[in-house]
Amino acid sequence: MAVRPRGMSARSGSVLEEELSCPVCCEIFKDPVVLKCSHSFCKACLQQFWRKRTSARECPVCRRRCSATEPPVSLALKNVAETFLRESDGGRAQLHAACPAHAEPLKLFCHQDQEVLCCICHTSKKHSGHRVSPLEEAALDLKEELKKDLSPLKKNLRLLYEAKQHCEDTTVHIKGQTQRTEQLLKEEFEQLHAFLRAEEASRLSLLQEEQERKRLVVKKRTENITREILSLSHAVIAIDNEIATNDVLFLQNYQNTKKRAQCPEQDIDQLPGVLIDVAKHMSNLEYRVWEKMLGTVQYTPVTLDPNTAYAWLSLSEDLTSVTNSGAVQKVPNNPERFDHFVFVLGSRGFDAGRHAWEVDVGGKEDWVLGVVKESLNRKGRISGSPEGGFWTISHCDGEYIAMTTPRTQLELEGPLERVQVQLDYGAGKVTFSNPVDMTTIYTFSDRFTERMFPFFCPGANINGNNAGPLKICPVKVAVWNSATW
Repeated sequence: MAVRPRGMSARSGSVLEEELSCPVCCEIFKDPVVLKCSHSFCKACLQQFWRKRTSARECPVCRRRCSATEPPVSLALKNVAETFLRESDGGRAQLHAACPAHAEPLKLFCHQDQEVLCCICHTSKKHSGHRVSPLEEAALDLKEELKKDLSPLKKNLRLLYEAKQHCEDTTVHIKGQTQRTEQLLKEEFEQLHAFLRAEEASRLSLLQEEQERKRLVVKKRTENITREILSLSHAVIAIDNEIATNDVLFLQNYQNTKKRAQCPEQDIDQLPGVLIDVAKHMSNLEYRVWEKMLGTVQYTPVTLDPNTAYAWLSLSEDLTSVTNSGAVQKVPNNPERFDHFVFVLGSRGFDAGRHAWEVDVGGKEDWVLGVVKESLNRKGRISGSPEGGFWTISHCDGEYIAMTTPRTQLELEGPLERVQVQLDYGAGKVTFSNPVDMTTIYTFSDRFTERMFPFFCPGANINGNNAGPLKICPVKVAVWNSATW
């Protein structure tokens, strides 16, 4: 069994070796360079790591961005690493140079017992018949064997580093998704709040108008009654004064006083309809506001799932249209995402019922639409046919094709502006039709055994051609049910 050099414990030696090991290859530094973040690596390991990364240069440990200039060589670290290697190899050689039992040089190695031997040990009964080879040959063979064993460990270590980086990138992406989605939610709810505030102000204004109108009616009636009270009060006072005079004057003025005392009957009926019509303002208020809100919003029966979109695709913020941007976007390669073709799926799958949605394809030279099964392979090349889990039609090079095996060319009277996709899960049918003239384009008949997802492919984008979006058309909520048609 190997013995460590005197003065160096197993713990101190392993700690020092760890400090002098490259984080990438896990071996003692060779030509170490140091980054501005103070982390050090073998020069070759760092260059290899950077060549594999498509993004900007960054530290393999802390992911801090590095300058474009070549990092400097750490001479002090290089000298310490080389000294450590020399002293470790020299110390072991000196300690293993003599047999502890016979004080003879250790020159042989027993493969059965895995022990270093001297010539006397070799002739002992303990090692009789064992395969023995010179120390240098055994060490060389076993080092080569260990190097082979070390290779998969290093590979696994690299895979773990890559997996860790993937997790870190995914965390950053999740944070970005959360922040953007939070912003969109606030904007959408602010629009709803603005609508409700405007509706509240409008209805309060109507209430105030009714109050003012009916207040004026009551005020006018009050003023008329006041004038009548004043007139009658004057008449009563005058008659009381005539009655109080002497008999001669009373009798002389009696006829005039009598006429003045003849008062017409007063209209003292209550005014009808002058109270606030509370029922008009409050009856089914929430429902009527909601019904009015429906007239200002749109409903899209299918929305897109950005977590399935190929890295070149750009989705609108409301997730109703998709465009091939022609440039790679920084998104994680999660299991749900397509990594070979410009595909994206709907956010909701169907395993029962009938469903329909329309897609605006006007002006698009290249597209594929339809449905696919949930278990569809998202990685690598895919067979776009029902046997591969696709029920789609396409438009390419001016031709409309049903993606059957073999392909079926479709004869249409003119170019399509919109395509309606209808999925009848129970009947096993996927029907494509032209909603403009209500003609059927093609119908697939099959048997579905798993969830089916709406499928969209905006096609190639070469030099900006065919760059327009595929857009899912909205429908009126009041006349549409996404589960039936």
